[in-house]
Amino acid sequence: MRKNILLYGFIAGVIISTFMAISMAVMGCSAGDPKSKMTSMIIGFAAMVASFSFVFIGIKNFRDKQNDGVIKFGKAFLIGSLISLVASTMYVLTWGVEFHFFMPDFMDKYSEMQIQDLHKSGVKGDLLNLGIKKIEETRDNYKSNPLFFAAYTYIEILPVGIIVSLISALILKRKKKEALV
Repeated sequence: MRKNILLYGFIAGVIISTFMAISMAVMGCSAGDPKSKMTSMIIGFAAMVASFSFVFIGIKNFRDKQNDGVIKFGKAFLIGSLISLVASTMYVLTWGVEFHFFMPDFMDKYSEMQIQDLHKSGVKGDLLNLGIKKIEETRDNYKSNPLFFAAYTYIEILPVGIIVSLISALILKRKKKEALV
């Protein structure tokens, strides 16, 4: 089981990490263009779903080749979640290298974009100031606290993997075959 998790987690991790690294290098942080932000988000989630297709493949491979064609929902979900965790960890590590060594100003640009969006939303007064303060706190924590950085980055990808694991486990669960009389 461990070999299966590591293999398919690694494959999914390489795919999503490579895609993220290339797309961030090419696109960077689109300063204020709502259409570009939406396109980037759609492409990012599509890449996550494509890479997490290896969750399905990994569970199916385990069920069919290592577990006599049967798997309970719980075990399938566990395998899928662990594959997702391996892939997500690779994503977090890749982004950590890219952010800290190649794009250290990313959060400054991203925070500025969020503040511009907040101004455009029409929020005024204390609510505006509170929103700006929260954005700046998040930016500062992201840049200075490795645990915050990792948690924030995991929150970006791991839920997608968990959802794919849940769906895959529901589809692939198979009870023991009845003995023929």
